[in-house]
Amino acid sequence: MKEQKIVLQKIESFELKDIFDCGQCFRWNEQEDGSYTGVFEKNVLNIKKIKDKIEIEGISSKDIKETVEEYFDLKRDYNQLKQKLASIDKNMETSVKYGQGIRLLNQDLWETIISFIISANNNIPRIKGIIERLAKKYGDKIEWKGQDYYTFPTAEQLKDVTIEEYRKLGLGFRDKRLYETTQIIVNKQIDLENMRRNPNTFEVKEQLLALSGVGPKVADCILLFSTLKRLEVFPIDVWVRRVMNDLYLKQPDEAKISKKQIEQIAKEKFGDLAGLAQQYLYYWRREENFIESR
Repeated sequence: MKEQKIVLQKIESFELKDIFDCGQCFRWNEQEDGSYTGVFEKNVLNIKKIKDKIEIEGISSKDIKETVEEYFDLKRDYNQLKQKLASIDKNMETSVKYGQGIRLLNQDLWETIISFIISANNNIPRIKGIIERLAKKYGDKIEWKGQDYYTFPTAEQLKDVTIEEYRKLGLGFRDKRLYETTQIIVNKQIDLENMRRNPNTFEVKEQLLALSGVGPKVADCILLFSTLKRLEVFPIDVWVRRVMNDLYLKQPDEAKISKKQIEQIAKEKFGDLAGLAQQYLYYWRREENFIESR
């Protein structure tokens, strides 16, 4: 691996805050100069945007152009997708405009599975802390510009880790889930490579649900945010439930709305772009709420 650099010119639908703060990833951190540094697979990259120019440098395990194109989903026409979604109604038009720089990352499937198991009933700073401790303890070290970074550990690297050792990293009730899921993958009870090749989203989701700690919402996040990239799924958390009720269902008691009702509305309105629509809606209403509460 070697240090490499690439400059992207006039890439549309690419804003750092929108991409890294929309809830899809946990290993990118904003730097003092407004750039972001992240670790994924065997790569450590720093990315900054200056007007219409995106500068990316760091350690890449293969040609940096290939790494960046794949990870940042650069071959997908987000402008076309945004136009399609924005034409649905005023709510989508507003949310697309708010999060116009969002791109769905193609994240490693194994890392995404474990990261979103860790995310269950958790907050983002704590999720990030757990993942960093896990990587530092069991991943591989990469040195860049005088700093040490750590890759996310593979299933093989975690195969002998005990529940007690996970507990020491602050995983709480998730310790047993990480242990059990790792054993399932290591023992090939579920084959991730077969999962990647399977075009049937229902079948893949059923396999994900067989993993310890993976419920419907976590499974949908994995389907949407990993290299599986199933844009038709619609992860539902408290924010998504709230925004779907406020904008479309308008029920006095939000708690009485079923997941099926929300999924049905999402399917009818957004079709095979439901997952992307979810990201725009989620990011818009969560950030808007955060700004109002400050």
